[in-house]
Amino acid sequence: MFLEGLRFGEDPRRGPDGALYLSDFYDHHVLRVDIATGEREVVCVVPQQPSGLGWLPDGRMLVVSMVDRAVLRLEPTGELVPHADLSDLATFHANDMFVDPAGRAYVGNFGFDLHGHIAEHGEASFFTGTAQIPTADLALVEPDGSVRVAAPGLLFPNGTVALPDGRMVIAETLAFRLTAFDVASDGTLVNPTIFADLRRAGVAPDGICLDAEGGIWVAAAVQPCAVRVEEGGRVTHRVNTSQNVFAVALIGTELVCCTAPTSEPVVVAVGRHGKLERAVVPYRGG
Repeated sequence: MFLEGLRFGEDPRRGPDGALYLSDFYDHHVLRVDIATGEREVVCVVPQQPSGLGWLPDGRMLVVSMVDRAVLRLEPTGELVPHADLSDLATFHANDMFVDPAGRAYVGNFGFDLHGHIAEHGEASFFTGTAQIPTADLALVEPDGSVRVAAPGLLFPNGTVALPDGRMVIAETLAFRLTAFDVASDGTLVNPTIFADLRRAGVAPDGICLDAEGGIWVAAAVQPCAVRVEEGGRVTHRVNTSQNVFAVALIGTELVCCTAPTSEPVVVAVGRHGKLERAVVPYRGG
């Protein structure tokens, strides 16, 4: 155990200062956590629910504002200002985000009312193939805040990493797969291939992170574990946790997992069941 008392932690990231940053959806907080002591502080408050985090080359933080489908920018003064409007592209809540070294932000969105669907049809419908799932377009936000489609027609685009060979991998949660793309010169994602099919493993990939040897650690979302997979789909390691894992970060050789009993707002928005759990693994952060 590392930290308790969260509502629903998401998108853990090691910041430029070496500290751990994450969003807590239903407290509307972006948190900074001292990795050594577990002490936390509120960096900013996002009224419409924070999610994905990243940094521009000049060190300013970007934060996804989920419900109003926007990206905000944290100025040195502490003021949160609009950076990009995703409302013309995102068809439901904005979600995870990856910011590349040039300051381009890749932002996923749900594509549809996920929790409304679960309430009506049950979570099992995603596993049986009976669910009719609308796709979502991945947004590309340029450093100046302009928005266009990076990759169309994804099934719940979620966690994203950049491989050492220049490709980008996106977790398509409701397709139970990691999908790799080549990155065109203008930043759009092309030539999709399956990096790992995780359906047989029962892994609905949520947040992901990369290690130095090219393996990808995957939050299993509907299981209390995170797994490491290699290209082709081989699962090499598994870390068990006390609750389902929705996001992961690799800090040195420690895997930090954001865990909660469920993602259902009726449970996690009203209680403090969220935790950060960590385990030492035999691979370093990439």
